[in-house]
Amino acid sequence: MAADSMEIDDSLYSRQRYVLGDSAMHQMAQSSVFLSGMGGLGIEIAKNIVLAGVKVITLHDTKQCETLDLGSNFFIRKEDVLSQRKRVEAVCPRVAELNPYVHVDMSSSALDDNTDLSFLRKYQCVILTETRLRLQKRVNEFCHSQQPPIRFIGCDAYGICVRVFCDFGEEFEVSDPTGEEPKEIFIQSITQDNPGLVTCMDNQPHGLQTGQSVVFREVYGTLILWHNVQYFSIGDTSKLQPYAHGGYFVLVKTPKTYRFETIERQMCDPQVLTPDFSKPEAPLQIHAAMLALDTFQEQHSRLPNIGCLQDAEVLLKLTEEVNATLRNKAPLNAELVCCLSKTARGTLPPLTAAVGGLASQEALKAITGKFAPLQQWVGCGAIGCEMLKNFALLGVGLTQSSGEVCITDPDLIEKSNLNRQFLFRPHHIQKPKSTTAAEATRDINPDLEVDAHLNKVCPATENIYSDTFYSRLNLVVTALDNVEARRYVDSRCVSNQRPLLDSGTMGTKGHTEIIVPNLTESYNSHRDPPEEEIPFCTLKSFPSVIEHTIQWARDKFENAFVHKPSMYNSFWQTHSSAEVVLQRLQTGESLEGSFQVIKLLSRRPSQWEQCIGLARLKFEKYFKRKALQLLHSFPLDTRLKDGSLFWQSPKRPPAPIDFDLKDSLHFTFIVKNPRIYSLTHYTFLSIRIYDAAKKPDKMKIPLTSEEEREAITQLEQAIATDGVTPESLQMSPLQFEKDDDSNGHVDFVTSASALRARMYSIEPADRLKTKRIAGKIIPAIATATAAVAGLVALELIKVTGGYRFEAFKNCFFNLAIPVVVLTEPAPVKRTLIRDNINFSIWDFWTIFGHEDFTLSDFMNTVREKYGIEPTMVVHGVKMLYVPVMPGHSKRLKLTMQKLIKPSVGRRYVDLTVSFPPEADGDEDLPGPPVRYYFSREGETP
Repeated sequence: MAADSMEIDDSLYSRQRYVLGDSAMHQMAQSSVFLSGMGGLGIEIAKNIVLAGVKVITLHDTKQCETLDLGSNFFIRKEDVLSQRKRVEAVCPRVAELNPYVHVDMSSSALDDNTDLSFLRKYQCVILTETRLRLQKRVNEFCHSQQPPIRFIGCDAYGICVRVFCDFGEEFEVSDPTGEEPKEIFIQSITQDNPGLVTCMDNQPHGLQTGQSVVFREVYGTLILWHNVQYFSIGDTSKLQPYAHGGYFVLVKTPKTYRFETIERQMCDPQVLTPDFSKPEAPLQIHAAMLALDTFQEQHSRLPNIGCLQDAEVLLKLTEEVNATLRNKAPLNAELVCCLSKTARGTLPPLTAAVGGLASQEALKAITGKFAPLQQWVGCGAIGCEMLKNFALLGVGLTQSSGEVCITDPDLIEKSNLNRQFLFRPHHIQKPKSTTAAEATRDINPDLEVDAHLNKVCPATENIYSDTFYSRLNLVVTALDNVEARRYVDSRCVSNQRPLLDSGTMGTKGHTEIIVPNLTESYNSHRDPPEEEIPFCTLKSFPSVIEHTIQWARDKFENAFVHKPSMYNSFWQTHSSAEVVLQRLQTGESLEGSFQVIKLLSRRPSQWEQCIGLARLKFEKYFKRKALQLLHSFPLDTRLKDGSLFWQSPKRPPAPIDFDLKDSLHFTFIVKNPRIYSLTHYTFLSIRIYDAAKKPDKMKIPLTSEEEREAITQLEQAIATDGVTPESLQMSPLQFEKDDDSNGHVDFVTSASALRARMYSIEPADRLKTKRIAGKIIPAIATATAAVAGLVALELIKVTGGYRFEAFKNCFFNLAIPVVVLTEPAPVKRTLIRDNINFSIWDFWTIFGHEDFTLSDFMNTVREKYGIEPTMVVHGVKMLYVPVMPGHSKRLKLTMQKLIKPSVGRRYVDLTVSFPPEADGDEDLPGPPVRYYFSREGETP
């Protein structure tokens, strides 16, 4: 059953499919993995691989559950330790619960220098954790020698240091190294030459490299050389017909072969990934220290004792000896080696989570051949469900320490959440995320105090998440999916002087941003470029790529099922009686929106066949009449003033579509649409599909006398036929819901988009791609989520520990390439007003007032307390005091209470106060926010 899991339950893997694609998903569903070591790192990898959907995974371990496991393995419980249960027996059923389509085996047989390794031949990938280097070498050599080779991954986590090693054989072919979707680049011109030069539309950069291939649509050729970012050369075009117009090209992804060496050959001259370019020597330093630790274990049959200075000295000496054997030497880092020696017996859960995410992504690459593999080492030193798991293992918010973790999420659990949010199970579907996650987290650590809310954090809930609420927090951790929410939470954290740990993922990519009061800039200190919007004329008449037709279909859905019913309801809330509306129209009174509303009221269908008929009329309008009208206005031979053709790239002429019931796409559009209409009250929404079908070209505002007469007649008929009940004066606007396949919403957009694409000779998108674009779905996979949550929890340790600025690290990674980049946060900037008066985003000045405190009192207090003469006072967008404004001088005598009119219970407001510049002619300078309290210090309002 596991091999066909994608067909059985596509909704479980929907977001993962956006990242990996169908081919990789099916390869995974037919693969088997051997994973040894059920400690903290091993269980992280097991979780991610099982959530991904492999066919079979064998979990191997020979150890018994110990107390130390409770702090690193989230699937081991106290009762497992008390009963001295084997680790693999304890975790195997709990891992199996994560995904019913994955067969989870377990093994506790010995794996040592005498073990016959032939049993590994049935696996496509072997992963070793908690394994001595000597045995790793032996298993690696065996895997490397097989035909085809068995993909090998070795992972180690000791204290503050971890390492990952990959060997996928002498030749490992990757079908898609980056996973990025190639863009369609439109052509401006092609020269008739040898070689012919291709110029991109609007000098758009093509991003190609020498030797890559492209496919031309409407023109054909193979790329052999490129010159600059705007144009490139192709083969001999001198004997071809001259280029006329149109066309575009798309990069052809070509497989790439990677070559690997064994651990033995890589030890002295390792290929390492460098995460932190400010410390380029760190990976080799960690490599040398970890190899020395292997030697220490071989010599002493143990790890260094915790805090033992003698063991640290021994390890330091061994590191010096190892370092001497490396071809590329890095300066010895004695502090790192000493810290590794003192902590090697322990496990840091966030570090194993981060590296477990990276290692499990490498395992998926080994299985699927998708994305560029790690070559060949990575070494590292010191979201949502994953974050809570890390909090539980770290002991954040323990009851006995008067701590607490407060979580909030208004969403319910969907089936697609299950393959990346490991705290949830199938029986949790449609239950609240926050309360369910809190309960599951307490299973990991019963001493954790979790307060679960179901609220959205936004201005509307500031009565709940007030300043008093923020004052009780040590820090805020977000796992949000949109910029607007991030900016709001950031502003609240800055206002209340609270650290913020922000993170996010999109497919294989992830980022973390650390925001610390008075040390770093905030999230709002930088602005991402705005999303590029599609021009209205492009959507309406000149689509050129599939994204245009999908957005067009999405807009049609909004117009038909959201805008029009909302407008209809709003009209009848103002005019509650149809009879009164009729009387007012008969007297010649013009009522805004009446014509459209009455059309909806009078033409409501009462039978399913009428719904079908309305969809058929819409087909005729969208896909035939609109094309005929456009071609009538702009015939195919239309030329511009400069003599060039009107219909040339990127404009595509439409081709009218004649309805054919035998065409499956036509049939789908006609049958699926009424399905949405019939799901609504009284099949009322089906009327919306009929809008303007009779007179599509007639202006609606202002109404002509003919339309007024028609509106009156329609309303008379509606009242006379079956009366107009209160129920018939209400509609039920729909919201586009992408995750419910039974509602027909995605089907509507998919069929409408595909038909419009066919009309404009654009390659249509399948349902999966349409759903992703129309629903603005952010692709998500468990590996990236685990990695980003681990990285954030590492920074949490630094924040709570009061570390210096240099210790904090932001991170960006792309596990597909793979690349990991660690950088210092941007330091906070200070703005100089004059002399020694300066401020940053974290500063605000405070003024305490009282009931009779006037604007004049306010300005005098600012002058006396901060030594600056205020020139302007603004509250939000309201100007309280601007000297040049008429009448503002009179406001000086008014109380602040009267000017601001605070809401009930409001203790303070933040005001913007400007000051005169030092030099004449310059503009006034804004200072920090001035927080004005409506009562004296210490008093309650």
